[in-house]
Amino acid sequence: MSENPRHIPVLRTEAVAALEVHADGLYLDGTFGAGGYSREILKTPGARVIAIDRDPDAIANGQTLVAEFAPRLTLVHSRFSDLADAADAPLDGVVLDIGVSSMQIDEEQRGFSFRFDGPLDMRMSQSGPSAADLVNHESDEALADIFYHYGEERASRRIAKAIALDRQSKPFTTTLQLAGMIARIMPGKPNEMHPATRTFQALRIAVNDELGELVRALEAAELCLKPGGHLSVVTFHSLEDRIVKQFFAARSGRGQAQSRHLPGEPVSLPPTFTQAGKQPVVPSALEVAANPRARSAKLRFGTRTTAAARAPDSALRLLAELPNPAPARARIPQAKTPHERGKR
Repeated sequence: MSENPRHIPVLRTEAVAALEVHADGLYLDGTFGAGGYSREILKTPGARVIAIDRDPDAIANGQTLVAEFAPRLTLVHSRFSDLADAADAPLDGVVLDIGVSSMQIDEEQRGFSFRFDGPLDMRMSQSGPSAADLVNHESDEALADIFYHYGEERASRRIAKAIALDRQSKPFTTTLQLAGMIARIMPGKPNEMHPATRTFQALRIAVNDELGELVRALEAAELCLKPGGHLSVVTFHSLEDRIVKQFFAARSGRGQAQSRHLPGEPVSLPPTFTQAGKQPVVPSALEVAANPRARSAKLRFGTRTTAAARAPDSALRLLAELPNPAPARARIPQAKTPHERGKR
């Protein structure tokens, strides 16, 4: 199976190098996509990979790679936040490439991009509530919260109110319908980002609970990695990177004064990760020129210590949530994958 030309893995060499892959090691690729990271790991003779993806298309398209590397590659249809259930033994490394894949963006029927006129969908798992469900049924206050906090959109309230007004006469069903409405009330300037870009990012994050998935995946990786194992994470925007940065800062003890606790103050927990080298690692100018989608990518990585994994971090999980959600906000449940439905 040749590499999919529609998807170029970002920082692949650096992310896999941080895993320090060795023969007979067991690694988990939490965001399989087109298999770029898995293939790179499997170049090491004897290395084994458990790969996860919530997108059924990725699972179906990956079967050729599974056959090529049998029996060293196992492909599981699941969310990467559930990597602890997919791992059947302590792991030597975990790699996560966060966000939407190029293949999903380029497929107009998936509704991730307004470059095409497709259904307003954005579901990575292809099941459960879609972006159209949020846009047509959430209150304008809830939509404004989503656009502001997940898209960092300063005109969030104006866009949300316009959506609430327009949907009364005609529900939003397509990407260009929504993007066109936003461009109408917020005309863009030549050579600048399209005015709907941040809104689309926010909807995608909300539909797929991307930040919550990331926090739970980091905690699961901490639980599953053996001492000396490596965690390598590539992010593509500031919201993701902030979570990964703070996770490693908290887990490595950076910024904590040692042996200076006041009477009655809790003793700091031992670090569960160490970090080496200058971080974050960013793409080279050559990689960005070859793949413009790499321009915002950042890689952070760490090595697992012998300390026990920590309990879920409420401060970290707050970074993934909407602050002070509107009281009337309707919580749309996430659909489960077949892997999840099999669990009790």
